Amino acid sequence: MTIARHASDEILLRHAAGASGAGPSLVVAAHLESCPVCRARLTDFERLGGAVLSDLAPAPMGPNALERTLERLDADESFSSEVRPTRPKRADLGIALPDSLRDCGVGPWRWLAPGLRWSWITVPESPDARVMLLRGRAGLRLPAHGHAGTELTLILTGWLSDERGLYGPGDLDEADAEIDHQPVVGSDMECICLAAVEGETRLHSRLGRWMRQLTGF
Repeated sequence: MTIARHASDEILLRHAAGASGAGPSLVVAAHLESCPVCRARLTDFERLGGAVLSDLAPAPMGPNALERTLERLDADESFSSEVRPTRPKRADLGIALPDSLRDCGVGPWRWLAPGLRWSWITVPESPDARVMLLRGRAGLRLPAHGHAGTELTLILTGWLSDERGLYGPGDLDEADAEIDHQPVVGSDMECICLAAVEGETRLHSRLGRWMRQLTGF
């Protein structure tokens, strides 16, 4: 697999700092699984962050800080021993999913529009995260749209193209408020991608606005 579209420095820095939302963080983690270039860059950013922290002067601890920390740890252990987490339901979609989704709930394929199906991904401890798998038939034109926030799309199988170029397996597409586009699935095979959206999606057609009512995107 040759990956041509990598995560931007901004996205990787946010990921390294733990400042990404749950949805984007999940998609970036899935991209990192198959992209040694971005894994190496992420390691560099993490080392840079560690060096900056090591140069900071230590701050004095507040009074009773140790006691309060131990009390919180005892409370967390008591809570975790009383509550048994339930594993999210996972539908069999007939495809291999990234390891980063192993703890997520995976919904079944559902009809969304002619030639397009979707599966909702439930992120543990972040029920408001808007993450989904999309499966489009060969040659499908997705609705034209823009973004009020950030949309991250990872191609798992097949190909997509838009006004900015071609995206293949492992490629990560970042679209923000400056991007308006209409992705098109390659003509030779279906495309499956993992997408996370933050902020409102501006759909430019009646079909697109109807699809948003179904997906929440």
